Amino acid sequence: MNIGQAAKKSGVPAKTIRYYEEIGLIPPAGRTAAGYRDYADAEVETLKFINRARSLGFSVHDVGDLLALWRDRGRASADVRRIAQGHVAAVDRKIAELQAIKQTLEGLIHRCHGDDRPDCPILEELAPACCGSGGQGL
Repeated sequence: MNIGQAAKKSGVPAKTIRYYEEIGLIPPAGRTAAGYRDYADAEVETLKFINRARSLGFSVHDVGDLLALWRDRGRASADVRRIAQGHVAAVDRKIAELQAIKQTLEGLIHRCHGDDRPDCPILEELAPACCGSGGQGL
């Protein structure tokens, strides 16, 4: 099947498939006599695997490691688990960062009167300390 068909079946855009080939995440597709990429069902299954892993937030590097383990029937599940646990730790760090951002924003919103006055602690927080406030911009 051509790249458009593989993209449709796998849910991975054609441009992304080309990128995955370029970075070596998947091997380059075979070519037809006319030079078009030609994908087999097994390659589409690999693209589906990659798409699912990426949708769970795994990095391209981790996806490469997971692909290698998926293909290796002699793998140790402990290796797969280690990658997933590392990803969960990264997700936990990101959640903590987002919660801190949310708390900061909620505090600024609480301090903002939200009326016709020009004073706004949200803008004051965003403005560089060197420039002071006043809403003058650059």
